[in-house]
Amino acid sequence: MEAETAADEGGFTSVLSKRGRRKRRAAAGGEEQPPAGAAMDTSEPRPSKRPAFPPVAAEALGVGKGEIRKVPVPANRYTPLKENWMKIFTPVVEHLQLQIRFNLKTRNVEIKTCQETKDLSALTKAADFVKAFILGFQVEDALALIRLDDLFLESFEVTDVKPLKGDHLSRAIGRIAGKGGKTKFTIENVTRTRIVLADAKIHILGSFQNIKMARTAICNLILGSPPSKVYGNIRAVASRAAERF
Repeated sequence: MEAETAADEGGFTSVLSKRGRRKRRAAAGGEEQPPAGAAMDTSEPRPSKRPAFPPVAAEALGVGKGEIRKVPVPANRYTPLKENWMKIFTPVVEHLQLQIRFNLKTRNVEIKTCQETKDLSALTKAADFVKAFILGFQVEDALALIRLDDLFLESFEVTDVKPLKGDHLSRAIGRIAGKGGKTKFTIENVTRTRIVLADAKIHILGSFQNIKMARTAICNLILGSPPSKVYGNIRAVASRAAERF
């Protein structure tokens, strides 16, 4: 609280508060308005205008200056990569305006920006697209990472959910896959995701909410829930999500 001080003749200092002055002036009938900023502003805050910043040019952010991403390729994916190379090469070069090659010495797929690259997120999209294919997804499914913005990849292992070994681990993987892949296909269709089972590793491709539903179903199967119960749970969750949207 601000105060006004005045010195007395005896050396003492008297302190007069502004609140006290306002009360006395109000009692005298001549109340003055307090100076701006002296009293707390209790009125509703005025909505401030959002600053309008012009879009930054791609050249100013360094796009096209030779940024590079490398995606390692395991030995078991050499042949599929060779067979589907043109399906991978075409969207990366023609649509995303990037450069791509397979380095035979380091066994990496190298993606690089160039002068024609205009999109800031093109390099990340291309790297996610190639990574999804290397993990085992079909090229057609992995292409969705380039076309859509709200798709993600999630990977985890069976032992992250429950520490299983030997035959117990094999049975858990079998419960996730089902007879002839029936359980995996059912989870994919209900949750609108794509799932890859690579030994004890599980990779899920889809939107955030759908990945959450698929992951919950797979974790329940690993923990020992029967498939029929898991089917009912994910169908109920999927129907509620459909009604919400």
